[in-house]
Amino acid sequence: MSDKITFVLPSRNNLEFLQLAYKSLRNLKTIHQVLVLDDASVDGTLDWLNSLNDPDLTVYSNPGPNRVGIVGMFDKGIELATTDIIFAFHADMIASPNLDMNILKYLKRGTVVSATRVEPPLHPSGPEKITLSLGNDAVDFDFENTITVLKQLEDTNIDKTTEGIFAPWCMYKEDFFAVGGHDELFAPQSKEDSDLFNRFHLMGYKFIQSWDGLVYHFTSRGSRFNKHSGGDIGVNSNEWIQTTTNNGRNFIRKWGNFVKHDEYMKPIVPHKYDIALVAKNCRIEHLQFLEIFCSDIYTDLDSITVNNYIKAEQPNTKFNLKERIHDIGEIPKNDIIITIDCKNWNDSIQENILNISDILTVNEIEIGDYEFDSIQIEVKSVNFYENNLIKSV
Repeated sequence: MSDKITFVLPSRNNLEFLQLAYKSLRNLKTIHQVLVLDDASVDGTLDWLNSLNDPDLTVYSNPGPNRVGIVGMFDKGIELATTDIIFAFHADMIASPNLDMNILKYLKRGTVVSATRVEPPLHPSGPEKITLSLGNDAVDFDFENTITVLKQLEDTNIDKTTEGIFAPWCMYKEDFFAVGGHDELFAPQSKEDSDLFNRFHLMGYKFIQSWDGLVYHFTSRGSRFNKHSGGDIGVNSNEWIQTTTNNGRNFIRKWGNFVKHDEYMKPIVPHKYDIALVAKNCRIEHLQFLEIFCSDIYTDLDSITVNNYIKAEQPNTKFNLKERIHDIGEIPKNDIIITIDCKNWNDSIQENILNISDILTVNEIEIGDYEFDSIQIEVKSVNFYENNLIKSV
């Protein structure tokens, strides 16, 4: 096998898992480049990395004290990669014995190949992964048994593929940077992968999931279940709750809807519209809900209430909220104007706003006026903007 890979592994306070990940990568028949990005760890990660006598290991360190997050770290690692092919790997993953060969056999330009995850039942099961508990923690973990089981699964699933994308994924470095890499909107982490996969999809890249290239994934040890961040096995850290909440809202601001995918995790990207929301009899809770679903929102809230909302919410997003929130007396210039009387607020209105992109698409809207369950829609122009979101700048 002539193709060499750079395995890119950001890690923060994950030493016991990182050691297993590194051991599994050095268990592969081919010696690939391993690039570990230590993100201000305080658990001895950097000392351990510096003790290794491995000419094919590169270490990049953020001295801290604040973390960069996987958005910045992955992009920095891929930028530093010395091979044409990069593999976005996680520190809490163990590679199957023939992972590299069983990924590379599918890899071409314009293709992203994902390994199949074998996971303990910490998340709901699904057709895109194998739910099998081989251990939840690094302490007393049976590495050799796990490698044996992964090899058996390789043999059982030889040449099986489906169409989907998730970590860990492998592609040509050139293709990754053709879309601009990760979007800093989602730093330090959370929803950054779904945003990236949407853009890969719109770029026309082919997705292949290899079922004979596998990893054992301890699951979400970087932040969500990280004990150094206040989490535990199956227990969300407050750090993760905050970032996933904020970036869930940012994902909707950018794409007009929440993350969508099919059963094998292939992205579904609805049309992105230029929408103005006009909210009459608006209260602060209505503004908080509605603001993320449009390009601009027009309300009859007083300026003090609006400014307080902006002051509280602006630290959570790179969108300029002062440019998004307007007085109801201003005239919208957007393609589509949706008017709501919040005095009539109910579950139906909320549900329609949640699914507004799908409603506009399914009904094949044209220029004209429409009404859906107390929501008035004026369509002045029909344009789709999702392809404008492909390139991260």
